[in-house]
Parts: sequence; C-alpha cells; structure tokens
Amino acid sequence: MSEQGVTGRGGLSFSRMELAGSLGDLGTLLPIVVAMIVINKLSPTTVFLAFGLFYILTGWYYRLPIPVQPLKAVGAIAIAYPDQITEPVIAAAGIIFGALLLVLSVSGLIGRVAKIFTAPVVRGIQLALGLIFLRKGIQLIVADKMFMSGAAGAFADHHANLLIGAAVFVIVLLLLDNRRVPAAIAALVIGIAAGLALGGFDKQDLALGPTGVGLVFPSPANFWTALIMLVLPQVPLTIGNACVGTADTCLTLFPGSPELNKARAGMFAFTMGVVNLPAGFFGAVPMCHGTGGLAAHYRFGARTGGAPVIIGIILIVIALALGEVGLGLLAAIPNSVLGVLLVFAGLELCALVRSLKTNEEFFVALIIAGIALAVPNMAWAFSAGIAADLIIKKAKIKI
Repeated sequence: MSEQGVTGRGGLSFSRMELAGSLGDLGTLLPIVVAMIVINKLSPTTVFLAFGLFYILTGWYYRLPIPVQPLKAVGAIAIAYPDQITEPVIAAAGIIFGALLLVLSVSGLIGRVAKIFTAPVVRGIQLALGLIFLRKGIQLIVADKMFMSGAAGAFADHHANLLIGAAVFVIVLLLLDNRRVPAAIAALVIGIAAGLALGGFDKQDLALGPTGVGLVFPSPANFWTALIMLVLPQVPLTIGNACVGTADTCLTLFPGSPELNKARAGMFAFTMGVVNLPAGFFGAVPMCHGTGGLAAHYRFGARTGGAPVIIGIILIVIALALGEVGLGLLAAIPNSVLGVLLVFAGLELCALVRSLKTNEEFFVALIIAGIALAVPNMAWAFSAGIAADLIIKKAKIKI
C-alpha cells in the first residue's frame, strides 16, 4: 500500500493516516465505555458491536471522519450512580433519546432549535469541551491507578502511570505531523505493550468469542428514571455539541468539501436517532456524534470517512471474535496513554475559538467555558451562554 493508501469510491481513503486518525478518539470512547461495561454490567459484545456498526454507517454515509461517541452526560451519571442506573435504565435512555432525535429531525424542529446556538455559543461549547478534555486527560496522566480494569499493575507505587504518560506525550508531540509513523498508532502500540508488560491483564477473563446479547425491555419506572436522570441533562449538550457543533466543525475543518451538504445538524440528529432507538432495546450505550471526536480524528490524520469505517471494523472484531479478551486488551492500555490522546484532542478543540472576532463573542464563549468547568451540569453553562448572547445582541452591549 502506498503512503496515501487505497482510496475508494466517494473519496473514502484507507491510508496509514486514516488508520491513525481512526484511533484518535479512543481517549474519549474507552474510559467511558469500559467503565460502563465494568460498573453498570453491560455486555461487551452489545456495546462494541453497536459502536462498530454505527461507525461504519457514519463513515459510509457522511464520507468525512464523523465520530461516534458515548453520550458524556449519560456516561458520567451512569458511572456515578450504578445502583440506580442499571442496564434497563440505560436501555430506556437510548430508546427515549433515539425517538426524541428522530422527531426533532423529521419534523424540522431541530433547525429552529439550532438557531439559538450562534457562533459564540458553539465556540463556547467547543472551548468548554476542549478544556474538560484537557482536565480529564491530565487527571488520567497523573492518576495513581494505572488501568481502567482495576488491575494494580507493577511499579504502581513508583509513578509508572505518570512516567509512561510523560514519555508518550513527548513521542506524540514529536510524531504529531509525521505521516510515516502516525502519532496515535505509536501511542496505542506503546500503551498496549506497557500494559501487557506491567500486569494490565491481571485478574481478567481471557475467554474468546462474543459475550451474551439479548433484548432488554425497560419498565415504566426505568423509562421515568432514564428521562429525569439521563435524557434531560443530555439533550442540550447533544443539540449544541453533537448536532450544531459537529456541523460547524465540519465547515471549519473541511471548507469547500462536497460532502458538507450532508454534514448538517438535522442529519446528525437523524442518524443518532435512527441508530439509538433500536440499539436501546439491546442495552447498548447511547451514542452520539461530537466536535471533540471530530477534532481528535482530524488531529491524528483522518480526512475521509475511511477512518470511521476502519475503527468500526476494529470494534466489530473486538465484539464478535475477541469478547472478554478484546475488552481486556483495551482495558490494559494505561490511563495515562488515554489521557495523552484526550489532551491533544482538547487542544484541537480549544483552538477553534480563534475564529471569534469581537469582545462580545469572546465574552459569551468564556462564560460558557467557565461555568462548564465550575458546575457538574453543562446544560447550565449552555443556558447561561445563550441568555448572555441574547441580552448582548438585544441591548446592543459593547464590551
């Protein structure tokens, strides 16, 4: 294969850089997904198969490196309250979320809702997520716990996680624009090797083949819990980030691309809805697109829909062939390596704020970012930013 790789019809490329870019968002996906599988007792095959199929559909349809990510608010709440957020509640959240997005998309209401997310509001959301990624990435790098699986690991008392993270950070920085040795691939190869050498597989089930998959039928109480605890906190984040923010980031990163006619907020809502509704009945983790994932794929080399197809195939192989071994292999990547990927994805997102031009626009963006870092519910930050944006425009305030 040449350095440019194989390019298929419709501009899908399968080069080394697309492979590297396909792995760039694992720093976001793996910590949330692995934690939900372990803590909330979800089926690894169900979870990874859903992500893999959605990734392939996304790459094939959009022809751009559109990401597939776990819903961040849902994931954070589920991990924090496992006694209340059980598999049926997570399934109910996916069903409600999918149905709601389909209604908003098909009815055209998503376009009206999207109008409140102006340029400074979108940039504020992107800046907030970038800073949150930076914070989370640094937390993973300096964490005493080396592995998401809970394995203690050798030399944990000697700051092995931090030392690995520092070394990988330097390597990624040196390889960031290297097309021969892509940075994300190098980081993950080093991470897996270090994890295997330092006991990342300790106490893990090494059975091959798929884990159990079955239909989940939530009760009315499950639907109510899902609506109040998971869906309502997530919806503003999804519309602002996964729909409007992703469309805006596509315009920024791929100006003039013929594929932009499909990369619109309404279509992103539709694809999330059409996948999450059926996936919810199998107990899959609710999924979305997102500016952070797009920035991560792009930062590490992805430029076409080939990257989503590649990572989708990898996740399907993990789901169907490797089973617990595949989950163990991913969980054996040191936290600090995932943290490094998050840090660079966060930096890519933060840089988008440079497109703002006036003090008033920067004020709105910084209000959103500041509140998002201070409070646990990002919906508050979005609401405050939208309100500030409207007041500034209506009152013609100059800052």
